[in-house]
Amino acid sequence: MSRHPIIDIIKNYKSGKHDGIFSVCCSNKFVIEAAMDKLKNTDMYLLVEATANQVDQFGGYTGMTPKEYRDFIYELCDKNNFPKEKVILGGDHLGPLTWRNIDPIQALENSKELIRQYVMSGFTKIHIDTSMQIKGDAEDEKFGDEIIAERAAILCKTAEEAYLELLESDKDAIHPVYIVGSEVPIPGGAEATEEEEGLQITKVENFENTVRTFKEAFERHGISKAFEDVIGVVVQPGVEFGSTSVWEYDREKASSISNIIKKYNNLVFEAHSTDYQTKEALRSMVEDGFIILKVGPALTFGFREGAFALNDIENELLRYNSDFEVSRFREILDFVMVKNPSQWEKHYNGSGEEIKLERKYSMSDRCRYYMPNEEVEFALNKMMDNLSNIDIPLTLISQYMHSQYIKIREGKLKQNAYDLLKDRIGEYIDDYIYAIRK
Repeated sequence: MSRHPIIDIIKNYKSGKHDGIFSVCCSNKFVIEAAMDKLKNTDMYLLVEATANQVDQFGGYTGMTPKEYRDFIYELCDKNNFPKEKVILGGDHLGPLTWRNIDPIQALENSKELIRQYVMSGFTKIHIDTSMQIKGDAEDEKFGDEIIAERAAILCKTAEEAYLELLESDKDAIHPVYIVGSEVPIPGGAEATEEEEGLQITKVENFENTVRTFKEAFERHGISKAFEDVIGVVVQPGVEFGSTSVWEYDREKASSISNIIKKYNNLVFEAHSTDYQTKEALRSMVEDGFIILKVGPALTFGFREGAFALNDIENELLRYNSDFEVSRFREILDFVMVKNPSQWEKHYNGSGEEIKLERKYSMSDRCRYYMPNEEVEFALNKMMDNLSNIDIPLTLISQYMHSQYIKIREGKLKQNAYDLLKDRIGEYIDDYIYAIRK
């Protein structure tokens, strides 16, 4: 059995080298292919993670189980000639995230099966997240690190058992590494109420208490050896994004928490909600011990920007062409979002006109939840097919996707819709490559 590649990255960092890894938290095939394009000819691994609400044993909002998500990623590897051995599959926020309002015993049983399926499907980076309150916790004044750690230990024990089961069919399976934490930002960016309340950087004593409490819980459950495979802790370094705003990384304000990680030889920080940070801020975060950078909405935001630009090009070229039926991609996306508001209504507030703008352009990018919708997917495919059957004039590419126009002129990019879209997404990925490598 070989060692997990993230352990080598941590060893590099701890020995004084500048090293890190970014995590593509996404199920959008264009985003994943864009990341493959960027990393294909490098020595960097592609860490791609499915979130508990995207992919679970019941299908999640993507309709995929962990095994199906793994197969989906590997099919993209085959399509894009990307080596599977350079892919690290991760599970993000695995725990009772989507079962907070059901019977707590059932919520924990669901969480155990969720973790089991992820590990059995070959996911080797497991973020165990029990930081959220579930039914009954609001009335329990004792809710805190002890309860969070106790639940995490139960789930980690399930993961360890699943790994032993996996070894029976795959003797070369890599042992999973674990991420834990008790101050975990919710996936997808701040909700409207949180934007008003602001952020609190994790205190040193809270971090140290988390590590100690989790270690003790693992020991109580007879999995003390598994704590050696806990490689990262999620803390709040003061970065977050909302619908129209970004909390920038402030190295000075985060100095207390970033300095404490030097005491721990085998632990680093995992930073969530790093979307929209500048590339220099991201690089500073890596230098300060936040060497696992999670990104998701910023990449689908880039996808949305590119798709909207292509939709504008399609309308300019084909709106009055009787040989084509235009996709109406943007209209159909908004229609579906209005018809099914559950994925965005807690994130957007203001007047009707303000919410209409946020549905399309928000940094929270709640659009991404609607991409698997049949009507939206059909419209997107129609748009891409339409643009693949015509020559897109350079003048329109310059108008709507100017940086891609420059790359085409310089011979660095092909002049077709798919490459234009992936390259637009790639601009966001470039910031993360800059951050983790010098």
